[in-house]
Amino acid sequence: MIKVTWHKWIAVSVLIGLALAVLWGMWSLRQQQQLAGEVIRLHVIAASDSAEDQQLKLRVRDVVLDQAEQWLKGADSREEAETILRTHLMDLRNLAEETVNQEGYDYEVEAWLTPEKYPTRDYGTFALPGGEYLSLRVILGEGEGHNWWCVVFPPLCTAAASGTMEQAAAEAGLSEESLGLITQADEGYVLRFKSIELWEKWTGQ
Repeated sequence: MIKVTWHKWIAVSVLIGLALAVLWGMWSLRQQQQLAGEVIRLHVIAASDSAEDQQLKLRVRDVVLDQAEQWLKGADSREEAETILRTHLMDLRNLAEETVNQEGYDYEVEAWLTPEKYPTRDYGTFALPGGEYLSLRVILGEGEGHNWWCVVFPPLCTAAASGTMEQAAAEAGLSEESLGLITQADEGYVLRFKSIELWEKWTGQ
């Protein structure tokens, strides 16, 4: 009798654990999707992993990020920022290609504004959960090298370096919930972010 009761207790515990995991995953995914609806990522992919190509990637990153942020000043929503970037997408591609040529390379450059999957990323002062985000994607040459990614709207990476991230986020219409999610990036938050990736793998999303 005791054995049966113990087995039932194990079964109930497993079911409760599964139910909590489902609720945790659904809630975490909802938060990530809300955040994804408020930001645009930047993804620059180097031609190769050579030291020269990696340095070129960073040079292109700086030029593209600086120009994009100039155009995005005053944009108060992701939708407005997306419209601006799509209008200037060819300009950004040409700017990146011009930078490549100035550095003495003849790589072809591609630029896309497209949804893209990202892993969880900790930037030190803030962290972003993995998931699908609209992405300004710049590919140099064959695009076979390590990449660099951050956020072009709002300009969280440059704003974090200057200590004005909260101001930049507010001006871009980022919700307090989303800002709190990414800036309270202690181990518990990073664990929550990882749960989003596990949930998506589990559900096949």
